[in-house]
Amino acid sequence: MKQVVSISLGSSNRNSTIITEFGGQQFQIKRIGTDGNKQVAADLIRELDGQVDAIGLGGTDLYIYAGKKRYTFRESAVLAANAKITPVVDGSTIKNTLERRVIPYLINKYGFEFKDKQALIVCAVDRFGLAEALAGAGCKTVFGDLMFGLGLPIPITTLDSLNRLANLVAPVITKLPVSLFYPTGNKQTQMTPKFAKYFHRASIVAGDFHFIRRYMPDTMKDKLIITNTVTQEDEVLLKERGVTTLVTTTPEMGGRSFGTNLLEGMLTALSGKHPAQLTVENYIDLIEQAGIEPRFKKLT
Repeated sequence: MKQVVSISLGSSNRNSTIITEFGGQQFQIKRIGTDGNKQVAADLIRELDGQVDAIGLGGTDLYIYAGKKRYTFRESAVLAANAKITPVVDGSTIKNTLERRVIPYLINKYGFEFKDKQALIVCAVDRFGLAEALAGAGCKTVFGDLMFGLGLPIPITTLDSLNRLANLVAPVITKLPVSLFYPTGNKQTQMTPKFAKYFHRASIVAGDFHFIRRYMPDTMKDKLIITNTVTQEDEVLLKERGVTTLVTTTPEMGGRSFGTNLLEGMLTALSGKHPAQLTVENYIDLIEQAGIEPRFKKLT
């Protein structure tokens, strides 16, 4: 049995362990939250090194993309370096491949129409593939990176502007602690609505669920949510807020969708190769071989 463990800087309240079949193999997958404690995360990574098939890095990013450029978070790289044998992945390759396929999937399988629809992507540099796919399908997109990442009331409305911003700020923010602009630890369970008018205007809200959950307003009536890392409790919350349709970019396993870091770890373990040996095309082949599709669920 292959084993993949996600070590997350997020809340331990979201921990889970399941055994599932994936790509013709039996997997034990586990998510361990460290409540924002980087030292505990480092100790766990050292403890698991050489004992499991892959380690996922959750509650943070190792890489972000700006167009074709990739930037490395210094703090996350230090965490990942605690593993000397077992590969460590953060899910960024899956975000930039699998999530691009979600919009064509919804169009072809469910007949969704995206042209001229208002879409809010809470943080696009973390979901560049999804952002490009929504914009490419004709959505009128607002990228909330400055609003929800830095607290600045400045919406970004074009991919060119997003690219320029990302290339300008990525070299700086990747040297800073992730907790300055991303909810870690118990912040993932706190809800502080912000910039509600952009949620209200959008019929589609997409991106990292921790951003969505933390900042969404009391009503999310008739919205399509495209996200991942959603538990059963999260589904109840979204239903209470009036969300019509939930699409998770990662499939359901054990009654929830896990983070892209766990899925990337499973695909890496399935390949039997180190991530450095795997190209984007290799991951696409693995996705297709495993039959991975988004999860589509009507909530109301």
